[in-house]
Amino acid sequence: MFNDKSILITGGTGSFGKCYTETLLKHYSPRKIIIYSRDELKQFEMQQEFNAPCMRYFIGDVRDKERLTQAMQGVDYVIHAAALKQVPAAEYNPMECIKTNIHGAENVIHAALANDVEKVIALSTDKAANPINLYGATKLASDKLFVAANNMSGGHPTCFSVVRYGNVVGSRGSVVPFFRKLINEGAESLPITDPRMTRFWITLQQGVDFVLKNFARMQGGEIFVPKIPSVKITDLAEAMAPGIAHEIVGIRPGEKLDEIMCPSDDSHLTLEFDDHYVIRPTITFTSRSNNFATNNLGETGSPVKQGFEYNSGNNADFLSPQEITSFNQSAE
Repeated sequence: MFNDKSILITGGTGSFGKCYTETLLKHYSPRKIIIYSRDELKQFEMQQEFNAPCMRYFIGDVRDKERLTQAMQGVDYVIHAAALKQVPAAEYNPMECIKTNIHGAENVIHAALANDVEKVIALSTDKAANPINLYGATKLASDKLFVAANNMSGGHPTCFSVVRYGNVVGSRGSVVPFFRKLINEGAESLPITDPRMTRFWITLQQGVDFVLKNFARMQGGEIFVPKIPSVKITDLAEAMAPGIAHEIVGIRPGEKLDEIMCPSDDSHLTLEFDDHYVIRPTITFTSRSNNFATNNLGETGSPVKQGFEYNSGNNADFLSPQEITSFNQSAE
């Protein structure tokens, strides 16, 4: 579905944008792939790796609606990946996080509507479900904006959906490269925030493939959640450095013990499919279907039980240290 299409990726120089670009170039023949981001050095470095004739590089910030609107001219699909993502940084710089993650989301919506973009998928995070930190709260607000945007489209063909998934193995600023750096430096122990901590676990390629497929599935207004395994932080440390000591350092500002992707408060809106969940909108759409039990690929979902919660701590699928090692190697 991406052949001869123009695709714009906000925050396209990040880990996700690079992997998404590589996948598009490998499996499709897009008319244009537009990398929209604010860092000229990262764009220069990416351009050395991805220089196909269809590639375009636009300097711009999602805070700049006028520039976004210009960049989206003639675009068919948008992936909104730009965000301030670091939990402690957001706690200490709240206004900057709000400007990018909330006002930036609003600008993406207006720019997409102004250009009659066909489909928009916004990347979310498990931290947006029952948020306790500012980053999660801004992403929850962003999710609500993109869902509600389907009622703003009026005569425009644009539809908006959200993809929410867990921690990406090896992404910049995440725990795996942090642990690896300490191990390579000869650390005698690894810092563990809390031995009870669990996290959802997904590779970058799995996240990209899930987003790709949801462009075909989406009707507009859904929050897509993949079924993925969980890991215990202590098992991750054991997998990366068997036998090394653990130093308990305490939970960082805004951090949770477990992550949630489908809150129990939304169980009456949640549908279970074979390999994913869909959280239906809380609002009713006036110009499109409100039946999300069957998607555009003909896949059918069933309502979950009342009170159901998809939580990294109660997940039925946990990786052992040996499985974590294999999983992490596959992500490299």
